[in-house]
Amino acid sequence: MSAAETRSPRGVEWARRSRQGFTIFFTGLPAAGKSTTAAALPSLLQQRTARSVTLLDGDVVRSARWPELGFSREDRDTNIRRLGHLAAEITQSGGIAICASIAPYARVRGEVRAMIAPLGGFVLVYMATPLDVCERRDPKGLYARARAGLIQAFTGISDPYEPPDDADIVLDAPDDTPEDAARRIIDDLDARGYVEPPRG
Repeated sequence: MSAAETRSPRGVEWARRSRQGFTIFFTGLPAAGKSTTAAALPSLLQQRTARSVTLLDGDVVRSARWPELGFSREDRDTNIRRLGHLAAEITQSGGIAICASIAPYARVRGEVRAMIAPLGGFVLVYMATPLDVCERRDPKGLYARARAGLIQAFTGISDPYEPPDDADIVLDAPDDTPEDAARRIIDDLDARGYVEPPRG
C-alpha cells in the first residue's frame, strides 16, 4: 500500500479508482442529449483529474473510421463493438474515454461492459429523455423523416430501443442543460471515487 493510499480520506479502493482509466458510455434515443452532454464533460473532468480525456462521438467515429457500415442490427452491433474496443484501449492505458452512441441493444452493451470493466472502470449513462421530447427536439429532422417512411429502421420509430436495466447513472430531467447534466455525472463519479474531490 502506497503512502498516497494510506492518506486518502476515502480509503484504498477510492485512491486506486481515482487513478485508473475508465469509460463513460452514453446510451439513449436519438436527440436524447447524449452528444451535447458528453461534449460538456471533458472540461469538467480536466478540473478533477490529470488523466487524458478522449471524446468518442458515435456518429463521428462511425463516419470517419468505418463508413462502410450500414444500419442493420448486425452493422449496429459491429459499430458498438468497435467503439468499445477503442474505449478499452484508452481505459487500459489509464485514460478516460467518453462514448456517446445510441447503442440500442442490451446484449452488445453488455459485451462492451464486459470488455472494458476489467481494464479499469465502466460507467453506463442512460439518457432517459422521453420519446416525445426527443421528437420535439429533432434537430436534424430525422424523426419527421422516419415518421414519413423516408428513413427505414430508425431507432424509436421503426426499430427498437432497449432501455438498460443496468445503467449506473440515469438522467431523466429533459429540461436540464448539457452543462447541468454533465455536472450531475461528475457528482456521481465523485461519489464513486473516479475523480478527486474538488480542491479548496
